[in-house]
Amino acid sequence: MATSSPAKKAPATKIGLVESDKRTKTRKVVVPNSMMHPKYGKILRTRTVLHVHDENNESQLGDLVEVTPCRPMSKTKFWKLVRIVRKGASMKFQGVETPAKA
Repeated sequence: MATSSPAKKAPATKIGLVESDKRTKTRKVVVPNSMMHPKYGKILRTRTVLHVHDENNESQLGDLVEVTPCRPMSKTKFWKLVRIVRKGASMKFQGVETPAKA
């Protein structure tokens, strides 16, 4: 008697902005969310910070990326990078030269 197993659902992906790329193979991605307060009707803005595994260090600060859940890779890292949706301009601080005092 052959039983067919139910098809597995594809894991839900999220899209967020890379906030930090200082660690090797790890990115900090911020996923914004807004919801309406059930009683008062005010729009509440929240954000979720995800630690994402980026095997090849492809993404950089300011990139819009798509991530998917995966097995735990460390204490806080449960997501992996699927693709880079849009490359962003680097938001790293560029030192500004101060004029020399005469």
